[in-house]
Amino acid sequence: MEQIKKYFPELDATQISQFEALYDLYLDWNSKINVISRKDIENLYEHHVLHSLAIAQVIRFKPGTTILDVGTGGGFPGVPLAIMFPEVKFTLIDSIGKKIKVGTEVSNAIGLNNIVFKHERVQEEKAKFDFVVSRAVMPLDDLVKLVKKNIAPKSQNAMPNGLICLKGGELQHEILPYKNIADTYEISDYFSQEFFKTKKVVYVPL
Repeated sequence: MEQIKKYFPELDATQISQFEALYDLYLDWNSKINVISRKDIENLYEHHVLHSLAIAQVIRFKPGTTILDVGTGGGFPGVPLAIMFPEVKFTLIDSIGKKIKVGTEVSNAIGLNNIVFKHERVQEEKAKFDFVVSRAVMPLDDLVKLVKKNIAPKSQNAMPNGLICLKGGELQHEILPYKNIADTYEISDYFSQEFFKTKKVVYVPL
């Protein structure tokens, strides 16, 4: 939790208490429904919360922005981003119902009212959003094809509407079809932990 406060000193008391509550809530829910590997739960803040917040280092969403989190699992990156941007509207979807249950229960417990959870596949989501976010759900090209239909035509943020995803490892081949339009950000430029050395934020305007 200290890492979150270090990198985001502007958090208010409500946001800090919401972030602080996440560990016990995920620990409890994860013992019933496994959404984070058991050995990784102690790294919740670094590997999941802070990782999700790398998106907030790349773009500060304007109030009223709408965001779809595809394949959210137990709520990443959507839940940390919803805490960070209380005036932004988030829709989190996953094809596995029990994962959506965990995310819903956690966000209800901390009083997040800018977030909606849906048990569905991305193919079924018809609404338009300013941005789609995701964390290592599927190869970039597959994801772009599925979410293109969900990107609203009119942009209101500093970056044009599109897809923002958290990726790890070797991405050259994956990004190749979008090399002229995609931007890649090294998360290690923002966060010093070893975990982020190979992690990136990839943005594709759509």
